[in-house]
Amino acid sequence: MKLATIIGARPQFIKAAVISRNLKNHPNIIEILIHTGQHYDRNMSEIFFEELEIPKPQYNLGVGSGNHGEQTGKMLHQIELVLLKEKPDFVLVYGDTNSTLAGALAASKLNIPIAHVEAGLRSFNRKMPEEINRIATDHISDLLFAPTQNALNLLEKEGLKERSVLSGDIMYDSVMFYKEKALRQNFQSPIDEQEFYLATIHRQENTDDPKRLQAIFTAFSNLDKPVFLPLHPRVRNLLKTIHYSENIKITEPVGYLNLLQLISKASKVLTDSGGLQKEAFFMNVPCITLRDETEWIETLENGWNHIVGASEERIIETTKLANPKVKGNPFGDGKAGEKILEILTSIGQ
Repeated sequence: MKLATIIGARPQFIKAAVISRNLKNHPNIIEILIHTGQHYDRNMSEIFFEELEIPKPQYNLGVGSGNHGEQTGKMLHQIELVLLKEKPDFVLVYGDTNSTLAGALAASKLNIPIAHVEAGLRSFNRKMPEEINRIATDHISDLLFAPTQNALNLLEKEGLKERSVLSGDIMYDSVMFYKEKALRQNFQSPIDEQEFYLATIHRQENTDDPKRLQAIFTAFSNLDKPVFLPLHPRVRNLLKTIHYSENIKITEPVGYLNLLQLISKASKVLTDSGGLQKEAFFMNVPCITLRDETEWIETLENGWNHIVGASEERIIETTKLANPKVKGNPFGDGKAGEKILEILTSIGQ
C-alpha cells in the first residue's frame, strides 16, 4: 500500500513522526512524505525533522506564507500534481491547517481515499480559519480518527459515525515517547530565573487584534514571575506598537525537545495553541488558555486548563490561582499511531 502523508506545520511534523516511527512494523506500507512548506523557517520546520528523526520529505513544495486563499490555492495545485504522479492508495492529513485542507481537497478531486488524523475537534467559532479547515476536511474524508470520546461524539452528531474511529491522541504518543529524551538534553537555558511561566502566541484572533495583543502583553508584564516567550517571526513583527516590560523574555521559536523540557520546568503555561494546551496537560503543568474557547475540553477537567481570553485581569488572577491536584487521562493509551496504521493496513489489503 502506498500512503501519501501531507504535512506543513509544526504540530503535523510531531504527529507524522509517530506514524513514521511505527511504519517499521508495517513493511507493506510505502510512505510518500509531502511537505507543503507552510512553515519554512528552520526553527519551525527543519529542526523538527532532525530532532524527531522524520525521514526527509520526498517533496517539499516551498509554498511559504500568504493570505489563506492564496496559500491554500498554491498548495492545492502542487499537491494535485504530486498525487497524479505518485497515485497513492490513501492520503493522510493531520489537524486543521491550510495544508490539511489543501491535501484533502486535492485527494477528493482525484477520488483518492482520505484519512484525517485528529478529526472531530470543534471550537464552534467559525471566525477561526482552523475551524473551517477541520469541518471541511472531516466532511470530505473517508476515514476519521478521533482523538477523544468527545471528538467521536461530535462526529456522530454531524452524521459521520460510520466513517469514525476512536484512535486516541497521537500527540500523547509523541510526548510519552520523547519526554525522557527531552529531559536528558543539555539545552542552553534561555532564561536565568529558576521559576518562570512559558508562553506562546500565534492565533490570528490575538495577533491581528492590537487591543487583544496589548492586553495579553500588559498582563504578562505584570505577572509575578518572568514570562519566557518563544515568538514566531510573523508575530514579532507586530510588536512595534505594543508596550511591555522586561518581565517578558522574547526569543526565537525553539525545537520540540527543548519545548518539552521548558514545559516541564515552567510553573505554568500560557498559550493560545491547541497543541501546547495538551502538551502541558500531558506533562502535568497547569495551562492558561488565551482564547475564548478550546477544542480540547478534556483539559479543563479538574482545573488543569482555564480559558481566560485576552482579559488582563483574568490572565493575572487565574495564573495566581490555578493549582490543580487531581488528574485523569482521556487521551488514550499512547498507542494511537499503531492503531491508525493497523486500520489503514486492513483497509488497504
